[in-house]
Amino acid sequence: MSIKPNVNLLALDTSTEYLSLALLKGDKTFTFDLNAGQTHSQIILPQLQTLLNEANLQLNMLQGIAFGAGPGSFTGVRIAAGVAQGLGFGANLPVVSICTLLALAEASGAAKVIACLDARMGEVYHAAYAKVGGEWQTIIEPGLYKPEAVPAIEGDNWTGAGSGWQTYAEQLGATYLGQLQDVQAQLLPSASAMLSLAQPIFARGEAKPASEAMPIYIRNRVALKTAEREQGLRL
Repeated sequence: MSIKPNVNLLALDTSTEYLSLALLKGDKTFTFDLNAGQTHSQIILPQLQTLLNEANLQLNMLQGIAFGAGPGSFTGVRIAAGVAQGLGFGANLPVVSICTLLALAEASGAAKVIACLDARMGEVYHAAYAKVGGEWQTIIEPGLYKPEAVPAIEGDNWTGAGSGWQTYAEQLGATYLGQLQDVQAQLLPSASAMLSLAQPIFARGEAKPASEAMPIYIRNRVALKTAEREQGLRL
């Protein structure tokens, strides 16, 4: 389904502790970002409705939905995919899945980005991207690593982005010593960045049916053992 440039689109992300929403109405964007903890499922639909009301739009006036497909919190990426799928089915809207690590790169404003999210359990979600001719190229595919075992990369003037750089600053800094020009450790995947990434995909007619709204899983484990839960660990 091809989307014209002046459109109404929704983007949502629940892959981290933040609930991030962005609504494009023509050339105006409405946003909402909140540290929701583990309450995403309770507040996402009411807040989506509030955002639609603010923009004076109804769901059936949208042309598509983008969502953060992961990697990220197992529960969080399932919520985002489920909401995108449900809304898409209900309003007959196509969907676009956006990798959260690529959204970090987009949000950073840099041209060469090592995106790294804290994956809990002593691991990080990691990928590297470079913008060439205005388009992102994947230099290192998304993967799950121990922070001291992330892949080496060539070149310098890289920007580190994401919570992994906050939690594991020493280990990541040691691997990429002398190659970094900036670190944005506080950066999170945002629905606004996902909206920017999704627009050309919609415009090219590459959006998918709502039934294909699926999470991106990198970690194979989807549940914790009782002892791990008692230690306060999270996936």
